[in-house]
Amino acid sequence: MTRYDLSTPAGRFKAGWDYVWKDHAFLRVGFMNAHWLGPDLVRTNQPSPRQLAYWKSQGVRTIINLRGSDRDEAWFALEKDACARLGLTLISAPLDSRDPPQKDRVHRARELFRTIAYPALIHCKSGADRAGMMAVFYRHFHLGEPMSEAIGQLSKKYLHHREGLTGVLDYTLETYLNDVEPTGVSFIDWVDSDAYDPKAIRAAFKAGWGGTLLTEKLLRRE
Repeated sequence: MTRYDLSTPAGRFKAGWDYVWKDHAFLRVGFMNAHWLGPDLVRTNQPSPRQLAYWKSQGVRTIINLRGSDRDEAWFALEKDACARLGLTLISAPLDSRDPPQKDRVHRARELFRTIAYPALIHCKSGADRAGMMAVFYRHFHLGEPMSEAIGQLSKKYLHHREGLTGVLDYTLETYLNDVEPTGVSFIDWVDSDAYDPKAIRAAFKAGWGGTLLTEKLLRRE
């Protein structure tokens, strides 16, 4: 049973209230953290139903939700309902912001960019960390950009802060660039090899206390 029955006025009001206050949507009313990454994909923070309608008017056909769909939360109920009404394809492809991506999630991202209907939109909550990692995959796998350039999608320009726990994403890619790419091994081949060990990478990463305070306590990143 879902907490949000959008077929009733009371249920839709509850979803809207929880979305605004519990998901901090009031901070995103006039700020979408939106950036086109190429001719056919845009990254944003969590879009509201009204913003989804805007993106539909801009030609977007596919929404890739990086937050997941197994959570009975207002933002997902509203997003699912809006996409259905607008005729947008909604795909849930969750990523982690505080762990290196698992092999299956890297392959899923690569396959999505090969098969989805474009133009498309990718989003997490803030549009900074998980959206940043997915943007790296898009530019590397779909546009063929070298990882040394694609890593720029993890940047303060997009509100990503590498100094906190979310810096493990940067650390993962830098491990490849520093230790593996010089040997001639491609990123996907490294991910597929036994040398790619997300648990070991996570254990080796050390976040700064100041950055952790920023991302975990002040910004409360998801």
